[in-house]
Amino acid sequence: MKPTRRPNCVHFSSGPCAKRPGWTLDALSGALIGRSHRAKPGKARLLQIIDDSKAILGIPDSYRVAIVPASDTGAVELALWSLLGARPVDVLAWDAFGEGWVTDIVKQLKLADARVMKAPYGSLPDLSQVDPAHDVVFTWNGTSSGVRVPHGDWISTDRQGLTICDATSAAFAMDLPWPKLDVVTWSWQKVLGGEAAHGMIALSPRAVERLESWTPPRPLPKIFRLTKGGKLIDGVFVGETINTPSMLAVEDALDGLAWAQRVGGLAGTIGRTERNAAALDAWVRATPWIGYLAADPAVRSTTSVCLVFTDPAVAALPLDQRTAFAKAVAALLDKEGAALDIGHYRDAPPGLRIWCGATVETEDLETLFPWIEWAYRETLPQFA
Repeated sequence: MKPTRRPNCVHFSSGPCAKRPGWTLDALSGALIGRSHRAKPGKARLLQIIDDSKAILGIPDSYRVAIVPASDTGAVELALWSLLGARPVDVLAWDAFGEGWVTDIVKQLKLADARVMKAPYGSLPDLSQVDPAHDVVFTWNGTSSGVRVPHGDWISTDRQGLTICDATSAAFAMDLPWPKLDVVTWSWQKVLGGEAAHGMIALSPRAVERLESWTPPRPLPKIFRLTKGGKLIDGVFVGETINTPSMLAVEDALDGLAWAQRVGGLAGTIGRTERNAAALDAWVRATPWIGYLAADPAVRSTTSVCLVFTDPAVAALPLDQRTAFAKAVAALLDKEGAALDIGHYRDAPPGLRIWCGATVETEDLETLFPWIEWAYRETLPQFA
């Protein structure tokens, strides 16, 4: 039968993600509207984001952290354009966003010493093939594939190259091995449910040394420049942003960080994420017609969980029909106000993608599952 109870929050998008529980516009009432971000109060708020992020994530004191333009994408692009070319680079891809970094490195930067290691959706490439003498670029969690690296053991402690990690859907939800990571990027719009458009970048002392000792053989736009005269621009790392940030988004980011501290810091946000993923896993195990895109539990994401329809009646359909079926299920859930934005990513195999990050309540997920079952049964006769 059609369920009668809907989740309290029906936002299950993988980005921008659900706001923290209890969020209202009142959370932004203290925003410095109409004030300069370079005024003392504005700089203090920006520095607080940096300091609170470092404290919650456990970033080593020796790392430098900055707020940069253009969300996580801008942060990754800044790193690629500013740091790559001094050594050969291994670039790993197993989802749409990793493929984007391949395009940047191979077709835009046109680095001659680039080695591409790919895996199909649902799998990882052979991480043991990464050369510690090379720089390496990878996503910690493939948001469009539901696949993450299981740990940092494959990264050499004695590496000569830099590790550049896109951690946008992993930061605050997964335990990142900071000593193994030289550049880490993320945005406000994922695990803490902040507003989009602003990114963050953390640089190890090794990354700073690269920036100060090596000049890339290419022009750098202003929004990518972290050095001047061969020295790091210190102001960028104490709240003097490269461009003008939205003070509304800044206030929202501070609200998300304060909430993270209230729920127990990093252990609390990881715990909430893992409980959500466990609830979803219990439902998948009990439901014979759905499964994971990532078959190996060791590499399965706990945030952007990607599901596929395993019912032979659906799996046997041509790709265009399987895609239409998955879209129809997601559209019906949207129409009924039971779940918004849970369709698969446009380049991924057809199915559903459900965000299980820290701002999602487990009870809302458990209320969603009967709705998916109903929508599946309602849609199946139209295709099978």
